Amino acid sequence: MSVAQRKFFSEVAALIEKPVIVEATNGKKFTGTLIGINPESLNLCIAEAKDETGQMAHRVFLSGNVVAQISSTEKPFDLKALANRLEKVFPTMVKLYDDKGFIWIMNKIKLTEKGVVEGSGPAAERVQRVYDQFASEE
Repeated sequence: MSVAQRKFFSEVAALIEKPVIVEATNGKKFTGTLIGINPESLNLCIAEAKDETGQMAHRVFLSGNVVAQISSTEKPFDLKALANRLEKVFPTMVKLYDDKGFIWIMNKIKLTEKGVVEGSGPAAERVQRVYDQFASEE
């Protein structure tokens, strides 16, 4: 798989559990939360989907053949900028795993776009404060 293909699939995978607008080739639009996608076929599943008439469906499954466009309605969280900020507080102790969606600090604190998910103690509390400050500026 090429670097470009990996980047494309990484971007698509980042949309999981996010609000999206999906337009089908027949012009129909669905708004909801993307909860599943097959990267090979681009078949997808949208939860709590609403069409352009306002009709709701608990789940909508679309074949990749009919997906014309997927639009993100949410600004992506900038993990790289957060890692750069953390690097100022914890020099040489920050590793960004952008493709996996987390930052590893001091080899013991895991931080995602939702905050600290692993680690405890004063260092983890400090990381959480940096995260909270960063998130409030977004």
